[in-house]
Amino acid sequence: MESLILSATRFIPAQNREMSGVVRSFQSSFYGKEIGNKLFVSKDVDTQRRSRATITSLFGRKVKKATVVPTVVPDPDYRIPVVLLGLAGGLGYTDNLLAAAPVGLLGLLLLFQTTRVRFVFDNEALEVKVGKELDESGENVFVGGKNRWKYSTFVNWELWWPNFPVLVYFKETQTKPEGQVHFFPVIFNGKQLYDIMVERAGPSQTSGPK
Repeated sequence: MESLILSATRFIPAQNREMSGVVRSFQSSFYGKEIGNKLFVSKDVDTQRRSRATITSLFGRKVKKATVVPTVVPDPDYRIPVVLLGLAGGLGYTDNLLAAAPVGLLGLLLLFQTTRVRFVFDNEALEVKVGKELDESGENVFVGGKNRWKYSTFVNWELWWPNFPVLVYFKETQTKPEGQVHFFPVIFNGKQLYDIMVERAGPSQTSGPK
């Protein structure tokens, strides 16, 4: 449409200034169309080009979005306490009460802890919390300090044993500069625990649980 209008102006007699003015007015209206949601009315083609370039620069710029790191809480896993309670029952059935008592107590303790203790992996640290509301667990009874450790302070970690994870071990330098070792029974989903540890704390020497 624009090319047709421009071609038509070449055949208009120079003396017909009134008709030429109408055509130029129509051309001006055409160039004043809405571009990029902005209305530009200009008599100068160079000005229009600069305006279009400004719009391209404004709307063509890529804006980086902040990466959202979700908080992950592995599901509880009751296999270890169930196995311990079953073993205690078997020992009691064979009248081996001396061994059945501590194994049974440990099974009951882990069963209780499985219902309330959670590993919470947020964007910067692993924290041990308790209860459905994920309340703070207070200070560590063995080494002191809050039960929260930044991933950046992890020196090493392992999951024993991958096929039937029983213990998770990690060493961090947040509690003390020379490093502090922690052991926790795996009362959580072992596969979920392994995957999130690899993602947040880096790879381990152990293979993933099946």
